[in-house]
Amino acid sequence: MVANEHFIIKFPDNMPLDAGAPLLCAGISVYSPLKYFGLDVSGTHVAVAGLGGLGHVAVKFAKAFGAKVTVISTSPKKEKEALEHLGADYFLVSSDQDQLKAAKGTMDGIIDTISAPHSIVPLTGLLKPQGKLVMVGLPEKPLELPAAAVVMGRKTVAGSNIGGLKETQEMLDFAAKHNITSDIEVIPMDYVNTAFERLKKADVRYRFVIDIGNTLAATKP
Repeated sequence: MVANEHFIIKFPDNMPLDAGAPLLCAGISVYSPLKYFGLDVSGTHVAVAGLGGLGHVAVKFAKAFGAKVTVISTSPKKEKEALEHLGADYFLVSSDQDQLKAAKGTMDGIIDTISAPHSIVPLTGLLKPQGKLVMVGLPEKPLELPAAAVVMGRKTVAGSNIGGLKETQEMLDFAAKHNITSDIEVIPMDYVNTAFERLKKADVRYRFVIDIGNTLAATKP
């Protein structure tokens, strides 16, 4: 394939192609808002809401920036994963009102990766004055946000998508320097339908990667 060099990303030599590939979507989707909203400063308290394909990478980047990281999840079962495997500092169960009350007003920013319908008002309550809640997930239903949730404390609710090529290259180089990759499961092409069924059940840690090369080689006459 021949392409204009303006649209080409160079993979660092020490970046594995399979575990690095999801960073071109999930990685830049969380790296960009961390940088843009000033949450890449050492000592900043950053929370990641949702521990999935986006969330687990967000934890890794925030930790590499030197942030104190809290994972917020609906599932208490993910606490060990968040703390021991991903290196988060704290874990909050979003339905536990006592935990939310104890953490009120302690966070500089929250990266909200949740794509299921959810209330963001409890999240704004966790922010310090001038704190930022950044949406990167895409819930199907509109979110409700009472004005008081942001007016009190001059808080910001914002959104972020991916990033440009320059920032994507910067993200890859940073990831390679800090040994950040996505947690993946490599699958053959003929497993795709099963993978979709597993995705519906959230049965993946945390990204499927299709092995195109071996699939094509196996189909050649």
